Amino acid sequence: MLIYKITPTALWREAEDKGQFDGAPVDLADGFIHFSTAEQVAETAAKHFAGQGDLLLVAIEADALGEALKWEPSRGGALFPHLYRPLRIDEIQWTRSMPLGGDGIHAIDL
Repeated sequence: MLIYKITPTALWREAEDKGQFDGAPVDLADGFIHFSTAEQVAETAAKHFAGQGDLLLVAIEADALGEALKWEPSRGGALFPHLYRPLRIDEIQWTRSMPLGGDGIHAIDL
């Protein structure tokens, strides 16, 4: 099962240079990296990234993350994947841009 991280492109490029993604400021503050499932990613984009351009959607195979990945309740009690360690760049399946449409909604190509 793929899970997804939405991140500003510049922050992701820094992670690529470093070889790992330690998280966005919200992740660092919370102590884990926030991810979304395919069913959750559009709502995550609308709620936390509204109007932001230059974003990437990063796909990761959930099972490859081992025990550091926890499924925990968040919005409305839904279970969200949270990673309690840095994400290694070699764990990434793919990245895709999330252009902002004229309607203000991000294009999400899963």
